[in-house]
Amino acid sequence: MDFPILNQEVNGHPLIYFDNAATSQKPRAVIAALVNYYERDNSNVHRGLHALSNRATDAYEQARLRLATYLGADEEEIIYTRGTTEAINLVARAWGDENVGSGDVILLTELEHHSNLVPWQLLAKRTGATLRYIPITDDGRLNLDHLDALFEGPVKILSFSHISNSLGTINPAAELCARAKAAGVTTLVDAAQSAGHLPLNVRDLDCDFLVFSGHKMCGPTGIGILYGKKAILNAMPPFHGGGEMISTAGYFESHYKESPYRFEAGTPAICEAIGLGVAAEYIEAIGREKIFAHDQDLVSEAMARLEEIPGLRILGPKEGRTGLVSFVMESAHAHDIVSMADQYGLALRGGHHCTQPLLKKMGVPSSARASFYFYNTRDEVDRMVKILIKIQKFFA
Repeated sequence: MDFPILNQEVNGHPLIYFDNAATSQKPRAVIAALVNYYERDNSNVHRGLHALSNRATDAYEQARLRLATYLGADEEEIIYTRGTTEAINLVARAWGDENVGSGDVILLTELEHHSNLVPWQLLAKRTGATLRYIPITDDGRLNLDHLDALFEGPVKILSFSHISNSLGTINPAAELCARAKAAGVTTLVDAAQSAGHLPLNVRDLDCDFLVFSGHKMCGPTGIGILYGKKAILNAMPPFHGGGEMISTAGYFESHYKESPYRFEAGTPAICEAIGLGVAAEYIEAIGREKIFAHDQDLVSEAMARLEEIPGLRILGPKEGRTGLVSFVMESAHAHDIVSMADQYGLALRGGHHCTQPLLKKMGVPSSARASFYFYNTRDEVDRMVKILIKIQKFFA
């Protein structure tokens, strides 16, 4: 089995891991890359003149090239970050502080994860800008009927999730980017839930920025990617200062390298970056089209079966969604559902999923969430449904 962690029992039952929207599991190829680095190549990258440093640098930069190819970007447009959250904060600081001012508008959607809310709220407080939101329909899709009106005025950026981590809604990213561009608005796509699940090309999207985390696509934690158009990145000031990001340094003034290095101060997450490159290669070998089709098959099966459980309500749209399903039970709190499911070896996620405003708008304090990936099966979906029926009967 490529995923050794899945070959275990939890509370005397075979593990069913349905918490992939929170983090995915790691294949042996990624684990081996991490072990190989620390056993053979561990050294600091760049400027080294010895064999270990050269090998580490080559692997680190080869991973950048793999990730650029994965996104259809140039190497200079791929910046390593700690994850989606840091990448959005980087843009909100380095680009936002330079380009957003008093009276300007930051456009978001009502579907956003806190990581794509709070950095923009902080920017608005710093600059005197205002926040504006694309509303959602009752079933959790974006309502684009009045999008042109939302672009009116001094709108500087549209930042939106490609896929909702709470509802599974797949937003029309290419359309949103095109309409924003026509209005002269900069775009950021939060691809945390899509980068490892469906085909993604930044040239086709024509977005200005795109961000994602490695740990949600079979890579290590603590590593993520910020893609940005080269001209925009090179016009941005650094986010952090320190070693590696300077071309020359003086006591009173320093000059910075061009992208990507001006945004990668200090010793980077070397091993994690290498592992993410291997994860991208692993996913490409499977094929993101196949992964997306498998996600669709599992979520369709899960939704059809869950709808048969009395008192269970599925959140989000019936169509146009990825491989996750959030639900509530009339008789049980989400935390109780998840805790009891764990007794049967079923790993779900319960809570507000870092989307408190969204769930409040939908009239629920929390939900239980099952999220799938290519290593999950229909048999596991069937076992999940049987477990949830037991839970429903227990609390009824």
